[in-house]
Amino acid sequence: MEEKAHYETFTDGLKACIPTILGYLGIGFALGVVGKGVGLSVFAIFLMSVIVYAGSAQFIICGLIALQAPVTSIIATVFLVNLRHFLMSLSVAPYFRQASLLENIGIGTLLTDESYGVLTMALKSIGKVSVAWANGLNICAYLTWIVATVLGGLLGEFIPEPEMFGLDFALVAMFLGLFLFQVEYSLKVKTKQTIIVLMSVIIVLYLLMWLTTPEIAVIISALVGCFVGVTTHDKY
Repeated sequence: MEEKAHYETFTDGLKACIPTILGYLGIGFALGVVGKGVGLSVFAIFLMSVIVYAGSAQFIICGLIALQAPVTSIIATVFLVNLRHFLMSLSVAPYFRQASLLENIGIGTLLTDESYGVLTMALKSIGKVSVAWANGLNICAYLTWIVATVLGGLLGEFIPEPEMFGLDFALVAMFLGLFLFQVEYSLKVKTKQTIIVLMSVIIVLYLLMWLTTPEIAVIISALVGCFVGVTTHDKY
């Protein structure tokens, strides 16, 4: 009961978001600097964070704006990059069947790569978390991201080269941390299945990178990994 209580309140969700906050401050600040560098106003950076709320997609938007790409190509690219969010929401939806439609929409809308990593680790640990806990995690991450990007936009003109401070590596570092936590836990529970899933994703991703775009390759390899994970769940 003590372990479950740790995943039930809104405040517990806020506490679980602390590692994500530390990562978002650096990444969001770097994005604000980049956005300011390509000519976006602070208000535009704010709106992009509120509406899009996807770090990789927002960096891509800034890059395409710098290249003066047409709006249609920006929309299509961001759609493909963010399509993985559908898979993430789909994978955690069964754990919130008792929640209302509005609550499910709220959780799915604010689910990011980082909050998904924290959420899945919690689900693997105890098998269930409350809606309040998920909202605490997601809302805290959402507000942190907005504040960080706005601060980056405000101070962007004073930092022409964010890579000098290592801000360009913040996104990679946080993803590596989430990945290592996921793999470490999975290896303790089901070593053979984890290796099979990882190998299938790596092989498919490598092959598809030669045949199609990186965005489509990531989506298809993720689907293959999900399929392999489901089919081998009862065998190992």
